[in-house]
Amino acid sequence: MALSREQLAQRAAQEFRDGYYVNLGIGIPTLAANYIPDGMEVMLQSENGLLGMGPFPTEDEVDPDLINAGKQTVTMAKGAALFNSAESFAMIRGGHVDLTILGAFEVDCQGNIASYMIPGKLIKGMGGAMDLVAGADNILVVMTHASKHGESKLLKECTLPLTGKGCIKRVLTDLALMDIEDGKFILRERAPGVSVDDIVSLTAGDVVVPEDVKEMSL
Repeated sequence: MALSREQLAQRAAQEFRDGYYVNLGIGIPTLAANYIPDGMEVMLQSENGLLGMGPFPTEDEVDPDLINAGKQTVTMAKGAALFNSAESFAMIRGGHVDLTILGAFEVDCQGNIASYMIPGKLIKGMGGAMDLVAGADNILVVMTHASKHGESKLLKECTLPLTGKGCIKRVLTDLALMDIEDGKFILRERAPGVSVDDIVSLTAGDVVVPEDVKEMSL
């Protein structure tokens, strides 16, 4: 069975490490803030100038002046700091973010990512995605494996305008966790109840299937 949005966020949060500074993209990646393991200190960074985001607020905690880059209301963790967006992007461009988790429309087996534009559709803009993929070595893309029409989003070559070239090394979808190495998708984990054959058939790029493909633990 394909993972739900919450399960995707749960698995994405397993990439956190104690002491990491992490930027979470809009959508499913943002939900990972709710699954930071107990006892682990992770500082969440937002392009609009916040370091130290906490979980989403309850109704009583909502502060309309405290938002993330996706304009969602957030809370602040102990030790959080507020600063302007220029300083925030200096942090990103300077390579000071340990992990970036982003959504995408397409990823290909050369490590290219298309995440900001579908020609002919209204878009809000690039946001910080281009800076994030250029400024971080450790990037996790979180996305659905296929479109709502059943077409693969893990391709031999991206068809949409690129956000970044050769920068993606790991992709988490609702079906699988895959690494990108030597122009191929390497299957590392499969979602519970999803077969290797299902994953391979829904991946348009070349797939390498190791002998031991473990089932995700959530």
